[in-house]
Amino acid sequence: MAAEGNQQVFKSWVPEWGARGLIFLVMLPSLGLFGLSMANSSAAAGFYGIEPTDVQYSMILFYAAVASFYSFETRIFSYIDVKTYLIISTLVEIVTSYICYSTHNIIVLFIFRFIQGLGSCACTSISISLIFSRLKSERAREIGYSVFYGVLQLIAQFTTLISAPVIDAADYNVLYKCVIFLYLPGTIALYFILNNVRLQKRIPLYGLDWVSFVLYAAAIALTGFVLIYGQQRYWFHDKLISMAVLMSIFIFIVYGFRQRSLYRPYLSLNIFKYKNYWAGVILLFVLYLCRGALNVTTGYFAGVLGLDPQHTGYMLISNIIGVILGVLVSSRLTLMKLNIRFVWMVGFVMLLTFQLWMMTLFTTQANTSEFIIPLLLHGFGAGILMVPIILFMVSSVPKKLAKDASGTGVLIRFAGFCTSIALINIYTDYGKNQHYNRFLQGIEAGNVNVGQRIAAYTNAVQARGLSADRAGQAANAILYKSMNVQMQIRTAMEYYQWLSCLVLAVLIFIAIYPYVNRTTINVKQAEPASAGI
Repeated sequence: MAAEGNQQVFKSWVPEWGARGLIFLVMLPSLGLFGLSMANSSAAAGFYGIEPTDVQYSMILFYAAVASFYSFETRIFSYIDVKTYLIISTLVEIVTSYICYSTHNIIVLFIFRFIQGLGSCACTSISISLIFSRLKSERAREIGYSVFYGVLQLIAQFTTLISAPVIDAADYNVLYKCVIFLYLPGTIALYFILNNVRLQKRIPLYGLDWVSFVLYAAAIALTGFVLIYGQQRYWFHDKLISMAVLMSIFIFIVYGFRQRSLYRPYLSLNIFKYKNYWAGVILLFVLYLCRGALNVTTGYFAGVLGLDPQHTGYMLISNIIGVILGVLVSSRLTLMKLNIRFVWMVGFVMLLTFQLWMMTLFTTQANTSEFIIPLLLHGFGAGILMVPIILFMVSSVPKKLAKDASGTGVLIRFAGFCTSIALINIYTDYGKNQHYNRFLQGIEAGNVNVGQRIAAYTNAVQARGLSADRAGQAANAILYKSMNVQMQIRTAMEYYQWLSCLVLAVLIFIAIYPYVNRTTINVKQAEPASAGI
């Protein structure tokens, strides 16, 4: 995106590497705030005195703010010069981070995590616009897309890796203080090397569609509430969940009718008239389900193998390397004459291989080195898929609808992200109940001899010098823990089995879908949505 009137964005003495480095330094904490809640959900829940689902929902509110603010933010950005906008957005992030650092009130946390999402959308928008102001050739823009979406894919793993030592040394809320200090040097330096220019043609702030923004934000926040809390509250047996479902449906309907009546819709619904856009929606949604399934593996590391967050972060380094390799390959293939079906199939085959391989590794005891290659394959599959799918979606609609396609794509990513969390929560409870009932049936049928197991555990504990009573208590605890571990393993295996079936269906869909080659990928069609986490 060129500056208005071809003005020079950076001061003439600024080297290219310095400008790009500072842009990245400003973008990094904005993206890092997204994964901060989930860097260590147990530590976050313990510090704020809330449930793990509340921690998840604080992240959902952040994401909902980013997704809903995208279209509204582009109007504001076009009106304000880049230096002023940089200061405003950074101040919002710093103030909200300090409040999240200081508070223990869940309502305050929810409110300011949402506002923090608005600020993150603005900061990321500045960074993206500055990145694309530096890229002149089509090849350079292709690399810019790949770098941006690559950072988005590895930010959660990276946040887990770097935050674990901080949480071990201090309280959870110190992470917000770290974000504040991380913002300051990049923002101050970037402010002084920027010229006072606009990156878009200035459009007066009349007719801002704040009503559509409020409707859109409310609808997706309610949808996220249902998906996150539904299993915990027994779905439609709970009045609050039922009311949230009805309200979200009603608001979405009102929002849809409003968009039909507006001359300039907030996000045009006409993009859904194009078959290829729907194909991209399916692929992107499934990709996010597969990305979310990585949480099943990290849960296994913690619950079965007993790895702490820091060592889990070390395990995820191979996944980060896989993402980087996938992005590098994707950046080379995007503009080649290679059939895009081949790229998609390679990516989804990698994800399918990861899921099938992990099912063979889920045991009560395992060597952590065995997980390096599967995690690498998962990262590679996700890295090679993201850019081609998003560019395919944006290129599937006329150029005038490209921004709507990009903005609505954020909603698809939000839906896939929330659905992944919901499915894991649902299947974890369902799977454990199913396996517990089978365990009880085994006892009744005489296939499982609990008394024999307890006796064996008791003898083993007594051999270490404990009294008979304490040995019996310890044996019961060991049996209970062993049963929970087995249920977690079986549930994880079965979840990956179902997900593997879904990925296999997607591979068949890609193979037989007849319209893929009719869409020419155009990296100039639109710039990536800043909310595309």
